[in-house]
Amino acid sequence: VQLQASGGGSVQAGGSLRLSCVASGSTLDYDAIGWFRQAPGKEREGISSISLSDDDTYYADSVKGRFTISRDSAKNTVYLQMNSLKPEDTAVYYCFAGDMPYNYGSNWGTYGVDSWGKGTQVTVSS
Repeated sequence: VQLQASGGGSVQAGGSLRLSCVASGSTLDYDAIGWFRQAPGKEREGISSISLSDDDTYYADSVKGRFTISRDSAKNTVYLQMNSLKPEDTAVYYCFAGDMPYNYGSNWGTYGVDSWGKGTQVTVSS
């Protein structure tokens, strides 16, 4: 599957952005689609995913209550609505296809991701 992420940009703190991840090709081999992010000088962080079988959702504590993940199966698209953005949300955001995080812990990005999309930059100014 090929994943195309879009929707990044520059906003002020408190603003909102919606990221989109369009999957081209079959997603039958994957359990979930979601998002990681990586800020300069920091480790990659898995922030959200949605199960393609039952719409179960996962959020990292850092984004819980502010970000909402959803999907439109007819469009093969997963969305990440990001509200109440903070400067610490500044990062490159990558969508992925793979697994939900529950069996991987800190190894989610290493072993639980089968396909990565190119990143989209999100910059939040204070």
